Amino acid sequence: MQLPLRTLVLYAAPGLGFGFMTLLVSTYFMKHATDVLAIPAATMGAILLLSRGWDAVADPVAGYLSDRTQTRFGRRRPWLVAGALPLALAFALTWSPPAWLSPGALVWWTGGAVLLLFTSLTLCRMPHEALGAELSSDYHERNRVFGVKRAVFGVGTLAVFGALFLLGEAKDPRATAFGLAVGAGAVTAALLLFTAVALREPAAHLGRGAAHPFRAARDVLANPHARRLLAVGFLQQVATGTVTTAAAYHTQYVLGDAGAFPVLLGCFFLASLLSIPLWLRIGQRVDKKPLLVASMVGVGLVLGSMFLVGPGDHVLLFSLAAVGGCLAGGLDVVMPSLQADVIDWDEHRTGERKEGVYVAAWHLAEKLALGVAAAVTGLALTASSFVPNAEQDAPALLAMRLLLSLFPLACYTAGAVLFVRFGLDRAAHARVQHEIKARGCVAAA
Repeated sequence: MQLPLRTLVLYAAPGLGFGFMTLLVSTYFMKHATDVLAIPAATMGAILLLSRGWDAVADPVAGYLSDRTQTRFGRRRPWLVAGALPLALAFALTWSPPAWLSPGALVWWTGGAVLLLFTSLTLCRMPHEALGAELSSDYHERNRVFGVKRAVFGVGTLAVFGALFLLGEAKDPRATAFGLAVGAGAVTAALLLFTAVALREPAAHLGRGAAHPFRAARDVLANPHARRLLAVGFLQQVATGTVTTAAAYHTQYVLGDAGAFPVLLGCFFLASLLSIPLWLRIGQRVDKKPLLVASMVGVGLVLGSMFLVGPGDHVLLFSLAAVGGCLAGGLDVVMPSLQADVIDWDEHRTGERKEGVYVAAWHLAEKLALGVAAAVTGLALTASSFVPNAEQDAPALLAMRLLLSLFPLACYTAGAVLFVRFGLDRAAHARVQHEIKARGCVAAA
């Protein structure tokens, strides 16, 4: 059954803020930290990696507790309310530490603020993602749920390009970053509260979360479809994190035009956003597995071609970014839809509905991957003798080119190869749904 568009928009609304926050952090925070806050690249990479490591604790706990929450408002919405204001505060603290801090105190402040930011994102995004997997059990309708969610998220990412322009042109980058962070935090908190108040959760899954946290984690690892998705998603996010982090350095020092960075990202994300209706239409006729494999291979080849970009090659770089964005739209729609199918397989096997635990596992893999990407970028730049705001030597320029092209190509290729053996296709999911419904009828009788 097709869900009303109003329901999809109400669910997707917080993605506007999530898209802005996560993209701005992943694409520009490391450069802001090294060039504006004067934190060494290797130190900043370590902070991001350690903060992602903390999510190894926070993600599963939040996911499990979200599944187990029982209130008259549902399982997920109380968490959206509780996390809204801490998220807004943490985002502001991360971008604008006091200028009078000593170098050591600055590192501690930044590390603590980043830790608070990622924890707050966990408290909000974990239940929100889990709620999306509950809105529909239909194989094709799930593409629509996550397609609308990705479209709203994409609008939020487009706002980042204006922010990047303001930061690049700002006479006082600290003050500009603080103003942007306060505004984004306030909007995101308001959207979270709006969704929590206006959207009703499905009541059928209340009280059906996993009874034991360690058994729930074991169920995820025992799920062969989940294990494969975790591995593929990890490789994809390592590639994505490396590209988005390295792009700011590449445009400034390899392309020779720092102002091209927001245009580059704009080409990619706008093309991805515009391609979503096409992928939704294709997804009505083609199974999700070949769509995901084709998308991964295509994105990898496009990124690998970026190794050819040299000084002044604006047209080539922007064209490749647009093509890559179109191909990446398939990943954005299909991957979360497949994750919801995998959760159904778990229900068929265990009789429990633990969307939060599964979403926590995928978020954990994603965050660890982005931490690895930040660490790889920081170590590669340090090892190649990168010097901020100076003309770079050949080793540093080569490192930036590799980080943007051949390294992500290897990650996407490995992910596509792994996914070829994914076994939960449309027919298998239909059998799972049929058996779940039959079991429910027997229980009711």
